[in-house]
Parts: sequence; C-alpha cells; structure tokens
Amino acid sequence: MAAHTAARQRLGFWLGVFGMVLFSVTVPATRLATGSDADPQLSPWFVTAGRAALAGLLSLAFLLWTRSPWPARHQWRPLLLALLGNVLLWPLLAALALRSVTAVHAAVIVAVIPLATAVFAAIVLHERERLGFWLCALLGVALVVVFSLIRAGSEGGFGFAAADILLAGAVLASSFGYVYGAQVTPELGAERVICWMCALALPASLPLALWLWPEGPALTAVGWPAWAGLVYVGAVSMWSGFFAWFRGLQWGGTLRVSQVLLLQPFLAMVFAVPLLGESIDALSLGFALAVVVTVFLGRRFSGAARPARIEAQ
Repeated sequence: MAAHTAARQRLGFWLGVFGMVLFSVTVPATRLATGSDADPQLSPWFVTAGRAALAGLLSLAFLLWTRSPWPARHQWRPLLLALLGNVLLWPLLAALALRSVTAVHAAVIVAVIPLATAVFAAIVLHERERLGFWLCALLGVALVVVFSLIRAGSEGGFGFAAADILLAGAVLASSFGYVYGAQVTPELGAERVICWMCALALPASLPLALWLWPEGPALTAVGWPAWAGLVYVGAVSMWSGFFAWFRGLQWGGTLRVSQVLLLQPFLAMVFAVPLLGESIDALSLGFALAVVVTVFLGRRFSGAARPARIEAQ
C-alpha cells in the first residue's frame, strides 16, 4: 500500500510538471497567433473568442460524456466571475499586449501571477497573511514596475508602455478568476470547473468567433503557425492542460507540485526562441529570476491554508 501511494505521488508530480510545461507555451503560442504590429496575423479579439469557443466545444462534449449535473444556484456567481477573469479578460488583454511586446518581455510580467493570486485569495477569502508575505508581494510588484520603466526608457520613452498596462490588467484578471474558481473547486471538481467556465461562455464565444472570422485578404495573410497557435491556446492552454495539472495536484500534493510553477516563466522564454525566433536578454532573465524569488519567498511566508486553486495559464 505504501509503495502504491509513493508511486502515485511520483506520477502526480510528473503530471504536474507536464501540465506546467504545457502552460509555459501559452504566451509564445498567443504571440504566434496574433503576430506583431509589424507582421499582424489573427486579430486579438478573434483569438480570444476562438480559443474560448474551441475550449467550450470540448468542454461541452466532456460534460455530456460524463453526464455532469448543472451547477447549484450558489455556484453560479463564482463560476461567472472566474469566466470573466480567465476566459474573457486574461486572454483578451494578453493577446492585445502581445501584439506590441515580445513573449520574453511578457513572461517577466506574468511571472507575478501566483503571488497576485495569493493576494486576491487573502482579500476575497478573508485569509490572514504574515507581514513577510505582504512585503514579498510589494517587492514583486515593484520589480515588475521597475522592469517596465527600464524597458520604456531603453526604447526612448518613460513610464508604462500600453502593453505593460494591458499585461498588468491580464495578471489581475487571471488572479481574481483563479480565486473565484477555487471557491467551487472542492464541490464541482477541478476539471468540471474549467469545463463549466468554458461551456457557459460558449453562447457568446462561438457566435463571436464566427462573426470575427477573418475573410478575404485578411484570411490569406494568416499563416499556418498562427492557426496552430490558436488551436494550442484553445485546446491545451484553456482546456486539456488543466486535466494533467489538476490530477498532478491531487495525486502529488498541492504544496509540493505547485512549486514547479516557479519554472514556468523561464520555460516560456525558452519556448519563445524556437517558436518566435526571439532571444533571451540578460535584463529579462534577471528580472524574471528576481520575481520568481519573491514568489517563492512569499509562499514560504504565507501562513494561511487555502484550497487548491487554478494557478496556471
């Protein structure tokens, strides 16, 4: 029995690692789908609706196949708030931002998501945190602000670039969506939370995707890598990746497996090199490392017990 438990924990850990690797491709794949200002591909609005529609159709099939019951009345509000943050605002704001900045740049900003999620959990779920946690949270935000200012200065400007403001909004949207999704995860199960979020968005996402579908010259200008990026963020980032991730958290232990998220921003940078032809500069790498250290220390200082939450992208 002990050997079986240990084997299951090892499998859970590697499932968590696999899920984290899948999520690490999200930012580069989104940039692949949208293209850049110099070489635009799919509209960020279409990418947002398209990925939600694809995930929604897959989710609907899963819910029907498993004969899942409708959510209870008290579960609708957190599900809709999670939908707003994770299915609508996070994908849209990130896609709009990635038209203007590289995936390597974006990886530094979104590295603060786990810490921001913990902050929202403390506020929304009324969890008490130690002073050290809040100091780490402030330090992490300060690092992101300094990085954005330095980047703007190196490009001849001062202050926040529009893309950085969009990425900051994406981080906030993602974080509060995760916390509200966590409220119903113990009752519905993690996989069904993801599926209900995407399925509930389907009446809006599918018509929007069909309405925004590129036509004429706009369609012929889109290369197959952009379509591949769209399929990836819809079928993997917003859907199937969560199945491996949540099963890993369940079998391997939330505390142990969730620590692999610290590697996600670095892997996002690594994947951006072959997928997008980007290069990893020392400034981005250094700030990403510093932000990840604050996330790690913040978790060490965190004294509140909180439920398993949806922490990845």
